[in-house]
Amino acid sequence: MQSDLERVLFEEATILRRLDEMAAQISEHYRDRELTVIAILNGSLMFMADLLRRIPLPLRLDCLSVASYHGKTETSGELIFKQVAPDVADRHLLILDDILDSGQTLVAVREKLQMANPRSIRVCVLLRKKKLRERPANADYVGFEIEDEFVVGYGLDFMERYRNLPCIGVLRKELIAQPK
Repeated sequence: MQSDLERVLFEEATILRRLDEMAAQISEHYRDRELTVIAILNGSLMFMADLLRRIPLPLRLDCLSVASYHGKTETSGELIFKQVAPDVADRHLLILDDILDSGQTLVAVREKLQMANPRSIRVCVLLRKKKLRERPANADYVGFEIEDEFVVGYGLDFMERYRNLPCIGVLRKELIAQPK
């Protein structure tokens, strides 16, 4: 599968070193508070597991399943919440997502969770694409900034493939044009 990559952007060791740094920042910010982590599935699964093991704080974990790509390389703009948001009233929330691309998913999730009156909401993403977004979407914690390219691996997929790659890389363009 790694041979399907045009190039590798981040090897596993580089990703894990960055997660150590992010976990330290998050732990410092939430040191005297209980944290509720809301992970957006399926893409954030690897990121979530590796990051949360590095945070030595009491925390709660819940997951939301939200779809916006529907087998494409760009978001359709239509979001489907496949699960109801958990009870988050009066809690400090940290939303985890694999990638900040168009920002539509994070904006929609944040708005949905905000209606439940949490004490605070912060956002943590593994990757943030350098691009202009239609709607402002910010992340408080960012693993890596990347160019506006289609990436896979470490939880990120194309047509539900490549999630299990230990690295993050740019998928060869001819594979995107001719999905199997």
